Amino acid sequence: MRNEMNIQFSALSQNESFARVTVAAFIAQLDPTMDELTEIKTVVSEAVTNAIIHGYDNNPSGIVYISVLMEEGLIDLTIKDDGIGINDVEEARQPLFTTKPELERSGMGFTIMENFMDDVEIQSQPGTGTIVRLKKHLAKSKALCN
Repeated sequence: MRNEMNIQFSALSQNESFARVTVAAFIAQLDPTMDELTEIKTVVSEAVTNAIIHGYDNNPSGIVYISVLMEEGLIDLTIKDDGIGINDVEEARQPLFTTKPELERSGMGFTIMENFMDDVEIQSQPGTGTIVRLKKHLAKSKALCN
């Protein structure tokens, strides 16, 4: 069965936990393992934090958009911002790369996303914002396919 959710919220750091919990509550109906749920909550945190800190440079007038599509054990998660965009996506994907070293950020956001999800797509251009699309097949659905 196909099920979809869309939310949007102000680019405020306190909304990161709202996003994480909301997505987790929505996907809980698929009965993911605790590890899967933790991984998805972590990638939502990373992507939303990137949108707020890097995309909007902590400008609360920005809007973060999240959509989640679930179908046959596949979670297709999209986090989008209309912020400043990424100059070089491949460079941004490198472990430890950060544009905000003064914030003592680790630069591991995209690396974490790539380790926890089955597929990570990043679309971005300077001045147009960023779209991060994350896909994960839940273990229970993988077992049913075999």
